Amino acid sequence: MNWQTIKTRLLEGGAAVRRRVSLRLLGRLAAGTAALGFVGVTIEAGWRAHISPPLSRMPTALYTRSEPWGGGDRQAPIVIGTPVGMADERRIPVSIAAVPDRLIEAVLAVEDQRFYGHHGLDFKRIGGALVANIRAGEVSQGGSTITQQLAKNLFLSAERTPLRKLREAAMALALEARYDKATILEAYLNEVYFGQDGPRPIHGVGAAARFYFGRDVSDLGLSEAALLAGMIQAPNHFSPVRHERIARQRRNLVLALMVQQDRIARKSAEQAGRIRIVGHPRPEPGLDARYFRDLVMATPQGKLPARGGAIYTTLDPALQRSAERAVRTGLDQGRIRDAQVALVALDPRTGDILAMVGGRDYGASQFNRAVDARRQPGSAFKPLVALAAFHREGDRPPAFTLASRVDDEPLRVATHSGPWEPTNYDGEYHGAVTVRQAIEQSLNVPFARIGLAIGPERIVATARRLGITSPLTAVPSLALGSSEVSLLELVRAYGVFATGGELATTRAVLGRSTPGGEVLTGGPPQVSRVADPAEVYLVTSALQGVIERGTGRALEASGRFGAIAGKTGTSNDWRDAWFVAYSPSLVVGVWVGYDGGRSLGMTGAQAALPVVARFLNGAEPEDRSESFPVPDGIETARVGGGWSDCGAEEFFLAGTAPAGECDGYTDERSDSADEDGQPDERRHELNPRRAGRSALRWLERLLERAVEDRRRRAR
Repeated sequence: MNWQTIKTRLLEGGAAVRRRVSLRLLGRLAAGTAALGFVGVTIEAGWRAHISPPLSRMPTALYTRSEPWGGGDRQAPIVIGTPVGMADERRIPVSIAAVPDRLIEAVLAVEDQRFYGHHGLDFKRIGGALVANIRAGEVSQGGSTITQQLAKNLFLSAERTPLRKLREAAMALALEARYDKATILEAYLNEVYFGQDGPRPIHGVGAAARFYFGRDVSDLGLSEAALLAGMIQAPNHFSPVRHERIARQRRNLVLALMVQQDRIARKSAEQAGRIRIVGHPRPEPGLDARYFRDLVMATPQGKLPARGGAIYTTLDPALQRSAERAVRTGLDQGRIRDAQVALVALDPRTGDILAMVGGRDYGASQFNRAVDARRQPGSAFKPLVALAAFHREGDRPPAFTLASRVDDEPLRVATHSGPWEPTNYDGEYHGAVTVRQAIEQSLNVPFARIGLAIGPERIVATARRLGITSPLTAVPSLALGSSEVSLLELVRAYGVFATGGELATTRAVLGRSTPGGEVLTGGPPQVSRVADPAEVYLVTSALQGVIERGTGRALEASGRFGAIAGKTGTSNDWRDAWFVAYSPSLVVGVWVGYDGGRSLGMTGAQAALPVVARFLNGAEPEDRSESFPVPDGIETARVGGGWSDCGAEEFFLAGTAPAGECDGYTDERSDSADEDGQPDERRHELNPRRAGRSALRWLERLLERAVEDRRRRAR
């Protein structure tokens, strides 16, 4: 079949169809289709044309706490961010009563001067716009009323098609039939678009007044009101930030229209027109708390609709900014510029997460190293071991006290995987040392012996009581932090030391609101006692010594928190660097390392401690100078092992202080101290009746150590 044959048959078929279908039938079909379309548009308008309260149009967002952790006046919560995939807009809902008349009059003058005289459609304006567009040969004017614009903004797209205009008109009529003018105008003023704050669109006069002028909408002057009203037609073109001259001309046009329509006096317009336009945007203060946002959204409290909801979190804006600066500055210095870092700060009394950084760059990696990473804590785990060693079962004395002496000598332990021979960081041994010295100087071998003495199972049980939930292997090396934990777990465990034995359940959400305005609170903090206050205080006392004269002495907190305690940690081969510090009201921990586990080449004191120091120095608490209270069940005694240091005061559980250790001496320390916090003067008073015996003991110990040192060198 050739092309000519096909063409002939098509023409014959078309003629046959035309004979069977009359023009009258075609007209009826067209009229029926139009009627169905009109009914459909009307039904859609009646169904969709619903105005919700301005607050319900707010995108669901996460906010910081309104009461600063450090004390002070309540503050407006700061937006942390919106859930992933939801609208991210800048809005400040306002009521029509809060909008000044000058702004309302300016908007009506330029956008819909007969707003109160029509019922949704202004046919006079539509006719004038049609004539102007025909003369221009293009769409140069719009005839939409404020009600039509609201219908388009709320329910429709911005495409220019006849069907969209028909739907817009139907919805405008439905809105006018259902709501009064004040409700429609309020919704419009809260919905209209006013340009961009970076990637975030600005909607409503409340947000626009704050962004462009840095003030509440109720405080706008006539010049500012006219400027905002003029921006509505083309916000980016008439923006005072981008085009100051064009914005000024547009403002003056609005003022002239207001005079022409008898909305303001000419003198007022002239005064407002002389005011200089200052185009300085005021971006909304924000926080880069995306790791924290993801943590919240993974909780049951994070399930909210796309609009109208709010999640009020525990995050403190001042501490979060301090954390961000500390991490950023810490990574820019030294040898850790390409390393990862995590920081967590908690209020140990409530379990509130006050600050969180989960990595160096959220855009590059969304993995939250503060919560989801499990790494070896090294010596940062030793305080938990010490608490297990100080624990007293019933009437039995504890296995160790702070003054107990432990051998810091070579140790070899047979295990299922072969011999285990722990060594100290510096490769040196120091003979017999006290438990306090072992903690302050972070000596591994003495703690390995302590762990063997009390058993790894007891260490595991203590860690569980302090909130550690990660798998812990009950092996000898557990005493040196060989099992992996998360930073959040470790910081929470240190919170037990800060509170004197109470563990608070970690929380990130204080409350939330629903689109109906109902506020749902998360309830009071969940706190339980998990350790004896006296036993905990012994650990805290030793960790204060870490800061005063031990591995954490480089911490420079400037006395901001009064009392502070902490511990460094370094895992095998310097893969992980840790530092955790705490006061009675704050715990902050930092981890630094590489995701792949390669060696960092730095200790916790070198890599993590400086980040904590910067965080503490950047925080601004007003009343956080309290010291650690000494609980009941603590007694003191002067102990020492030699002529030079006999008489140092130590803390003990009641009934466990040794007797007769320093019978020959009493010690009176001067109030002055050297730059390391150590007394620079001591006055010893000799008891003649007991001095000889004490001196003899000192000489005997000195000889024993000399003999042992010679034997060790010989080996």
